[in-house]
Amino acid sequence: MGEIATGFWNLVPVTLVQGLLYAFIALGVMIPFRLLSFPDLTSEGSFPFGGCVCAALLVAGVHPLPATLLAVTGGVAAGAATAFIHLRFRINTLLSGILVMTILYSVNLRVLGKANVALLSNETVLSVVSTQLVTDTRLQLVAFTALVVVTLALLDRFLRTEAGLSLRAVGVNAGLAPSLRIDPWFWIVTGLALGNGLSALAGAVVVQLQGFADVQMGFGVLITGLAALTIGETILGRQTLARQVAAPVLGSLLYYQLVSLGLSIGLKPADLKLATGIFVLLTLALPALRKGAQAEQLRE
Repeated sequence: MGEIATGFWNLVPVTLVQGLLYAFIALGVMIPFRLLSFPDLTSEGSFPFGGCVCAALLVAGVHPLPATLLAVTGGVAAGAATAFIHLRFRINTLLSGILVMTILYSVNLRVLGKANVALLSNETVLSVVSTQLVTDTRLQLVAFTALVVVTLALLDRFLRTEAGLSLRAVGVNAGLAPSLRIDPWFWIVTGLALGNGLSALAGAVVVQLQGFADVQMGFGVLITGLAALTIGETILGRQTLARQVAAPVLGSLLYYQLVSLGLSIGLKPADLKLATGIFVLLTLALPALRKGAQAEQLRE
């Protein structure tokens, strides 16, 4: 038992950093899913796209800050493309995301020129801020916490403005929005662009933190983001806007602590996706199971 506790404690700083970074993916999943009622799968493509664009630019000698911003722009474009495909050609939301995600895999190969690229000798946005930030986990926790807090504050403020209310109104009832002089097309495109921009930001920062980019680095990130969102909403709820915005971040932090616990008790890394999928399935199925149990009790 002592070995398990020690192993878990040693993993906590690293998984907290991971939780903060992958919180951007959870936010990117939350915006289309919850605010726009648009099931979007593009994050699984926009995350590695942001990482690959950033890595390719760094290798080409571009400064890390504009390289990161251009990576975010790539994610924004990916989200907008999914929204446009759905709206213009009336293709199912899930299929639209799958199409863009599939296309981005080939785009990532073209951008990198090969399956993976190492960045060990390249300057990154971390080294620009501080050379100690590259290796000091405590400084990374401070820096990424500040980045997450600023992002949450800006997102919360935006969603409370007239523009943010328009976006949320489209999610509540897109058919009624035109009668309120709200353009559903514009806000659906904006919402998906914003969500996938956040996912691409996560990809760009993760690549610079781990020192390499891989075209398959996005495998499973969507289910991770959904798991984080589910955990956060289970704890905080969705009754207020502040809770809805904060839930993905809290969920991401807790999810990676669960990952630490799983590794500490001997769960193999290859089994983590299986465990995550089962957890999300049980969480999403729980309301239906409860209703079924209540209905059975009433029959008795």
